[in-house]
Amino acid sequence: MTAETFQKRTALLLVLVLVLVLVLQVSSAFVLPTQQHPSISTSSNTCLGMIGNLLGNDNKSQQQGANLPRDVKDAVSKCRAAVQEALQNKCSRMDVEMPVGAKFGVEKTTNKSKRTAAQDDGAPTQSMLDQSDRELARLFVEMFQPVGAENIAVIFNTANLAELAKKKWKNDYGADSRVLAIDNKKPKTKSGKKKKKSMGFAAKLAKEVEDDGSNKSSGGPFELPGNIEVALFVAPGPKELMQVEKVCTTVGMGTLVVLLNARLSMLQQDQFASEQAETLFTKEFEPVFCLAAAPQQEAPGCLLYRSYPGPWVLARKPKVGPPKPILTATQSDKPTPEQCQEAYESLELGDVEKGIENVLENVAGWFN
Repeated sequence: MTAETFQKRTALLLVLVLVLVLVLQVSSAFVLPTQQHPSISTSSNTCLGMIGNLLGNDNKSQQQGANLPRDVKDAVSKCRAAVQEALQNKCSRMDVEMPVGAKFGVEKTTNKSKRTAAQDDGAPTQSMLDQSDRELARLFVEMFQPVGAENIAVIFNTANLAELAKKKWKNDYGADSRVLAIDNKKPKTKSGKKKKKSMGFAAKLAKEVEDDGSNKSSGGPFELPGNIEVALFVAPGPKELMQVEKVCTTVGMGTLVVLLNARLSMLQQDQFASEQAETLFTKEFEPVFCLAAAPQQEAPGCLLYRSYPGPWVLARKPKVGPPKPILTATQSDKPTPEQCQEAYESLELGDVEKGIENVLENVAGWFN
């Protein structure tokens, strides 16, 4: 091989190396932008999708949406997957309902006092109900931690409930959030004032909102801070739902609003402040996750379950053994009481089995 030939081959090899380097650089230019952190986007249309991406994705759980939860851990997992799926579909109004008094095991029980008669009968006390709601809220706060604690608001009905949550969550990194109260006033003491003239339910609610003690301390009705991306309303009743409606109107669809144990299905039509409010809470809020008692008059001892985007399932949990689905809705609509009754009456139940089951124990026992 001559010196001239060697130099030509060496030069050709160098050219090939340079071309390869250029190709790799061009390829990486098309890959890197897709790896940017979702928070760099400022479009309100992608805000909910961004939150969903931050929470992660579990396709396996989503595909099993119609499967009934085995225990509380499985229920929480399925709930998380349902929320993620709803966020991916840009759902910004969510309703989540868990069994009344469900024990999530978030708060450690330190006070082993004597059980009350109500507890022995299986009926949860108000303290137990508050703890269940607070534990569910705590799970959701931890779920949304990637959004940033300053962007998460947990809204309780009263200042006392909010203060108790702050106390329970103190020094708990997973509970970092802004804990607020719709009603900041202190409990009223009994007095000998005359009873006010009776008025309609909606008018009474409106009057109570106008006279809300929180207006005196904050200069107006409850308002959500401007930087909040996720608003978690804990067990709001008819009165609190009026404030939720105002918040939804004010913040728009770019802010995620989640109702935790609002029990919307238990509200009568006349308990909503207006037709617009009824439409908002029964049509626009998506039942993303529900595990609650079915209409007991029509389907005793039965539960209704749904994990978005799966169908509604009417199930019955015997005293012993896993829950048994008895009706799966073909559409996304919640089964009516009449449909529940028809499905229940099609079952063949022994007289003994009918007599020994208690709906409250049945619902709470789902997680035992």
